[in-house]
Amino acid sequence: MANLRDIRDRISSVKNTQQITKAMKMVAAARLRKAQDRAIASRPYGQKLKEVMARLVNASDSNNPLLQERAEVKNVLMIVIGSDRGLCGGFNTNLFKVVEQKIQADFQQYVDANTFKVLTIGKKAGDYFRKRRDVVKSHDGFFDNLNFDKAVKLMSSVIAEYENGEYDAVYLAFNEFKSVIAQNRIVDQLLPVPTEEGADASSEQAKDYIFEPGAAEILDELVPKHLNMQLWRALLESYASEQGARMAAMDNATENAKEIIRELQLKYNQARQAAITTEISEIVSGAEALSQ
Repeated sequence: MANLRDIRDRISSVKNTQQITKAMKMVAAARLRKAQDRAIASRPYGQKLKEVMARLVNASDSNNPLLQERAEVKNVLMIVIGSDRGLCGGFNTNLFKVVEQKIQADFQQYVDANTFKVLTIGKKAGDYFRKRRDVVKSHDGFFDNLNFDKAVKLMSSVIAEYENGEYDAVYLAFNEFKSVIAQNRIVDQLLPVPTEEGADASSEQAKDYIFEPGAAEILDELVPKHLNMQLWRALLESYASEQGARMAAMDNATENAKEIIRELQLKYNQARQAAITTEISEIVSGAEALSQ
């Protein structure tokens, strides 16, 4: 049976780990509240922007290059948003599995032709895809100071590369916040901008809107703002999902530590009882030997 001191040391070690996981759960819970509010608040604006975009596209003959499908798609970019830190359960792993399945199903021909590129946001995404795919750029530590200006700067560079013909299609993969214990894995087309979305706007098409200065001019101004918003919303959704996943993972770790401590305490009591029984037996045997 294990030494009593070893069991005591193990119990002490697990208790220390339990304190850490409990503290991390509390930190994640505090961050989650703010991140969840920001993510949910961004949804109505992002959805309404899609509807307005669809309405403007139907009302104009815009030749905006960000809306036009390329005659032939040769180069594809996938933007993958992960996390900068671990200890968040299957948050990253589950998303990366979905991305890999999507690549094998829809983009394998571009991978074989070496024209499929990946841009990662978050250290964990960079670490994973650098070993498996052609990563053109990796933004580690992006969530240390998450703000809209950083998202706009990143999106502007992607738009410029798309307009220059470096890519013919751009996709975005991220975790959408559903609840504290669940996330939706999303892989959406970012460029060219899908215009079939915003179906809710179809009923509005019958209305005769007057666009000033014109639908095409407004669309040219709105498309970059729409793309900035889609990336920003994805970042907010991903960050909220990360905090929720970490909170759930740390809660599970704390409960597991509690169970391990209970089992170790039982082993300790058994070992202590066995030691006491052995000592009593030795004392009784010694007393009998002396009496004889």
